[in-house]
Formats: sequence, structure tokens, C-alpha cells
Amino acid sequence: MAIHCSLSPTISHLPINQRLLHLRGEQLLFLLELEGAEVSLVFLDDAEMAAYNEQYRKKQGPTNVLSFPAREGETGFPVPENELGDILVSVETARREATAQGHSLHHRLIELIIHGMLHLIGYDHERSEDEAVRMWDYEKELFKQLHSQRRTNMPFLAINVDHVATIRQARGGTEPDPVLAAGICELAGAEGIVVHLREDRRHIQDRDVHLLRQTVKTKLNLEMANAPEIVDIALEVVPDMITVVPEKRKELTTEGGLDVIANAKKLTKTIARMRKAEIPVSLFIDPSADQVRAAVDVGAAFVELHTGRYCEAKTGEEQEQEFRLIEQISELAYESGLRVNAGHGLDYRNTHPIATLPFIEELSIGHAVISRAVLVGLDQAVREMLNIVRGAA
Repeated sequence: MAIHCSLSPTISHLPINQRLLHLRGEQLLFLLELEGAEVSLVFLDDAEMAAYNEQYRKKQGPTNVLSFPAREGETGFPVPENELGDILVSVETARREATAQGHSLHHRLIELIIHGMLHLIGYDHERSEDEAVRMWDYEKELFKQLHSQRRTNMPFLAINVDHVATIRQARGGTEPDPVLAAGICELAGAEGIVVHLREDRRHIQDRDVHLLRQTVKTKLNLEMANAPEIVDIALEVVPDMITVVPEKRKELTTEGGLDVIANAKKLTKTIARMRKAEIPVSLFIDPSADQVRAAVDVGAAFVELHTGRYCEAKTGEEQEQEFRLIEQISELAYESGLRVNAGHGLDYRNTHPIATLPFIEELSIGHAVISRAVLVGLDQAVREMLNIVRGAA
């Protein structure tokens, strides 16, 4: 089976995940038992779609999707037997519809691909009311099945070694050493190391950050409050990225996302300094559309979505609701030009669904892995979590 996906140059500036749309098209052909078929997906702007709509349907203005089943043309040229046809989608119209429906752009684009594909195989909602209902029901079922499909690329796994330092600080000695622990995590397959240098230095110390900068071979992510002293340390150490988090003295761990809107002025200044030093900045936020927009406005390169409410949900229904919110906001963040990570509270039972979300690049996990390491060893604990994350691909 083959999906041929192309974007008009007029919409090339939009953050469209062409790889995801191509994948969904191929999965759709599989679900429709059309593995040998070839389909062209063409994404256009409104003006281009309006021209096709007028030429072929004699209607003014753009529409959201047009389907052209392959068949023998007027010139008599034969059409390859496996060629199903072409689906044209107006991204600008889809974007307006997505906003009106409260969905992401990619959510709506996939709906339109399904609709167009059913037209190619003979469905027609304009034929009768019964046909329209039957087609609509089938579209919903196909959409549900597509979203149960696993991603093909795996997110990176970054291990937070803060709580190795917590154990060390409990006795005021030198062991266990979070720097040594970070090396074990990398050898076990972790693709990044995360540490949070708190203002009160309750676990990670300045010494740890400096040594980790020298020894980490993958990627060092420094979590930090937007405090002048810590900002200066970050600029001195130059980690591979920083993640700005809210910080309260009395909290056991970070309790929620950063309020980017309320702290926009200070964050803009810090991000400008980090950009000058070529240090990418991620903002740890609750899954909120307003916070995503604020993150874009202050110049962040990444957001890390706070998964705490999802992890702490008391019922399956509540967890599903939080999961869908993370799914939607991760896509919105991607479409807004941000790269997306996620973390907080993820463990060996709840990580897999988050790891399947296609717009999340990296998962930051600490407490669960360090807790598991007490029982099975750090190497084994990291490998077990890595298997869960990779199993989502």
C-alpha cells in the first residue's frame, strides 16, 4: 500500500506533521483492507481549494475536502488497477473548523482524510440521509481505531537522579553519588539525565551539576526556578537545555505547572539570555491552551507537560479525561511551533499511554525509577522503564 503525501508551498510555513498524516493514511488503508491501493493526499490553502471546487463542482469558495476517484479519463488513458484516487484537503478551512470544534488541527485533518477516503471507495453522504448516517458512524469508528494504533517512533527517556541525591543528603555524606548514578542510567540506555538544582539545595548540589556537565554523554537537562542565582549558574554550566519550573520551599516535589502568563516579563528576559548562550529553554506547564500560547509568546523552544493530574487520577474515567487533555495540548503545542516533553508522576503502570502520543519527544521520569532501583538495582530499573517506553512504538 502507498500513500503519497504532498503540501502546497503556500502552507509550508504551518507546523504540519506530514509524517503523522502519512502514517495515518497507511493505517487507514490497512483498516479498510486496501493494502495494495495507492492514494495521493494533497494539502492546499483556501484559494487553491476554491479553484478546484469551482472547476469540478461549480461551487464558489473553498470546501474542506474533495475526493477524486481514479477512473478512465476522457482521453482514454488506462488507470492502474491499484490506484484509488486523490484526496485534496484545505488546511486553512480545516484549521478554522478545528478551532470551532475545540480540536487540534491534526485531529481535524485526520477526520477529513477518513471522510475523503470513504468517498473514494464509494460512500456518498449526499446520496440519502441513511447513507449519511452510515458514513458518519463509520468515520467515527475508523477514527477511534486509528487513535488506538501505536506510534512508530519512540520518545526519548530521560532519568531524573534527584532522589539519589536525596538519599545522600539524608546522612550528609558522599554516597550514593548522583553523578555515578547518571552514568549507570546512560549505560542502561537512558537518552538524557535530568537534575533540579533547587534554591534550598535540598538534594542536588552545585558540585553535582558541574560534574554532570563534564560527564553526561547524552543530554543534561537542568531543571530550575527562574531565580537570579540559579540562572547565573545555568549560564556558567551551559547544560544541553534548561527546564524552568515553579518552586516552593515547603513542597515535597513540584506541585504544578509554571504560570507563564503571570511571569511572562521575567521569563522573556531569562529566555533571551539563554538564547544568547545557545541554551534551549523548556517551560514546565500544566496542559493548558492558554499556557501554551504564553510559552510561545515568551520565546520558549519546548514545553514539558505536567502529567501529575493524569497520574494521580482516582478513577479510570478521570484518568482518561486527563489523558485526552494531554493528548490535545501536546498537539496544540506542536502546532504552535513548540517541541513537547512530558513528565511528573509517571511510573511503571501509567507511562505506556503517554509514550504512545506522537507529539511528545521525551519523557522525564525519576522517582519511580529510583524507587524501583532499591529493589532491583538501578541498571535493571532503567531497562524496565525503557522497555515500557519503547513498547509504545
